[in-house]
Amino acid sequence: MAPRILLARHGQTEWSLSGKHTGRTDIPLLEEGRRGAKLLGERLHHGPWAGLPGVEVRTSPLARAKETCELAGFGDRARDWDALLEWDYGAYEGMTPAEIQAIRPGWLIWRDGVPEGETPAEIAARADAVVEWARSADRDVLVFAHGHILRTLGARWLGLDVSFAARIRLEPTSLSVLGWAYGEPAIERWNDTGHLG
Repeated sequence: MAPRILLARHGQTEWSLSGKHTGRTDIPLLEEGRRGAKLLGERLHHGPWAGLPGVEVRTSPLARAKETCELAGFGDRARDWDALLEWDYGAYEGMTPAEIQAIRPGWLIWRDGVPEGETPAEIAARADAVVEWARSADRDVLVFAHGHILRTLGARWLGLDVSFAARIRLEPTSLSVLGWAYGEPAIERWNDTGHLG
């Protein structure tokens, strides 16, 4: 069996709802985010997923990802991993894209990185470590993390530059699956929020 990586973005927070860049600030889930995490768990514990027996689970150590993992019913199987932390937004932490554009017109995180934070090459290196781990054995893996790191994982799984991640949006509490097609890395499912009804 060729290993797949299932990506679960954390549930809704106050900052994700308002569009603020939420990197290392430990913002808790909103009630909507907790409800979404439970619905995601219900989906993954029924067909065709059936609780994902044998899956290896990792989570970002930040509370919003860990709580999503726990509420989805995978907390007892999960291990924290710093490689799954969100992009370090440095000086732009807590700012909206519009606020950043007002001081730096034309800015694009996927190209420019952030002052006092991570560069695209640095987040790509973290994503590459996750991809290598995911492909290291004949079992699926499930990760609970954040929008920008998961989008970067999507790009790097496909062998593409981190800039490709600008073209693949990801909603809170979404489910994505990176797998294979004809022996090549492929996106099997992306930004699926069907469980949220």
